[in-house]
Amino acid sequence: MHELKALLTEYDRARAHTDELWRDLTADEVTWRPHEDSSAIGWHLGHQAHVAHFMIRNLTAAEPSPDPELDGIMDSANPEKFRGALPTVERLSAFRGTVAERVHARIGAIAAGEVGAPGQMAVVGGHLLVALINHEYQHDQWIGEVRAENLGHALPPDPVSDRLSRIDGYLVLNPFG
Repeated sequence: MHELKALLTEYDRARAHTDELWRDLTADEVTWRPHEDSSAIGWHLGHQAHVAHFMIRNLTAAEPSPDPELDGIMDSANPEKFRGALPTVERLSAFRGTVAERVHARIGAIAAGEVGAPGQMAVVGGHLLVALINHEYQHDQWIGEVRAENLGHALPPDPVSDRLSRIDGYLVLNPFG
């Protein structure tokens, strides 16, 4: 179960990197779209959290969405023109925070053996966290590109971890390396 706690640290590291990419931007910059077929930074922020909660609730515990109104907006299966307007930066931030708390609560319960089939759930939880971390970094790459190339802001340094590398330009947590 130590591995799950280490992966939660990596999840927090990935989320902190995301925050470094957007917290200093204006609300207009967060909601601006480079062109009609691309998503705003704010959409990526909400999507990262939406996927995290969707995976946690479907793979480890059935629980309701923390903000059901955002589900359709943040689902990448919906074409951009049908997603609707982005919520405020404050609502996005609160959504991200709530989802991170739920990830910690569920994975913490798994790590503590407070679930049925704790060994099996530890395997599921470990793979789930690796997927969530790499999904966070996947969208961080796109957020960073808009931040630097379109908005003209410098990029923060990459997070530091022995488990991180770059593959095809993307930060990746490799659990096997």
